[in-house]
Amino acid sequence: MVADQFLNGSIARVSREAPVFILRHEETATLAGGAANAAVNVASLGGNPVLIGVTGTDENGGLLLDALDIAGVDCGFVVTSDKLRTTTKVRVLAGQQYAPRQQVIRIDYENPSALDDDIKAALRENLAAACTSADAIIISDYNYGVANVEMVDLAREISCEKGIPLLIDSRFRLREFAGATSATPNQEEVEQILGKDFTAEGCDALREELGYEALLVTCGNKGMILAEKGREPVFMDAIGSKEPVDVTGAGDTVIAVYALALASGMSFAGAADIANHAGGVVVMKKGTAFVNPRELLDSINSAKRTQASDAGAAQR
Repeated sequence: MVADQFLNGSIARVSREAPVFILRHEETATLAGGAANAAVNVASLGGNPVLIGVTGTDENGGLLLDALDIAGVDCGFVVTSDKLRTTTKVRVLAGQQYAPRQQVIRIDYENPSALDDDIKAALRENLAAACTSADAIIISDYNYGVANVEMVDLAREISCEKGIPLLIDSRFRLREFAGATSATPNQEEVEQILGKDFTAEGCDALREELGYEALLVTCGNKGMILAEKGREPVFMDAIGSKEPVDVTGAGDTVIAVYALALASGMSFAGAADIANHAGGVVVMKKGTAFVNPRELLDSINSAKRTQASDAGAAQR
């Protein structure tokens, strides 16, 4: 769970103390980031997300929980401790008074030490309790300690016992999450494993190595690659503009929609197609964002109209 903060301000003048701009602060907004953003996306589309994670008892932890409550996310299984600092990413957005704001720097606040054994135990208990009525499990791993070996083993065990999909979104630790149902790594993460010139066949081999039923690789404005067991890999073109406004949190949206579709009984290909539309919508929004049902339906219907028009033109 990450508190995504956006500090907005206007540039007043150049400082006399150093050759830097002085930013006159206007407002700071705190949104749900990281795994918390994935949960918000599930809630926005009518799902019932139950979040397992950690926050501190600091101000940013309270602001993050408030944002999640407003979004309709169940935080009853979140562990809050005064031993922790809430993971926070502050993006400073600056510009002239009447000009668009641009990000000039990001400041990250992280826990300086690993999670205590008692916190890890509480997380495992909460995961088991939260999954009693779950239709899918998402492990959204930002490498801050919650997605440890014991948590992953428990999630895999629950997934197998209940016959529900286990989806992985991991930052550069994909090989530590073997035996799940599927994963949604981005291009950079796959390049670290397979090299910069990886192929669809290489993605399928990686899927087989990790024991996944499907692997969905997101490649930014190049689209997606779906490698599914027993099928030829599928390329999906990016939806919408090739020039995104802001890619912050796009991966959270993709795995949230992908998981929600699979939990609803859709095929991997169908779930990937809808997740592709959701990613195309959210990258056109500034900041940490989510997709709502109307936006998603509009994107899908627009694509259908375009396909029908292209088919009609081809027949003529």
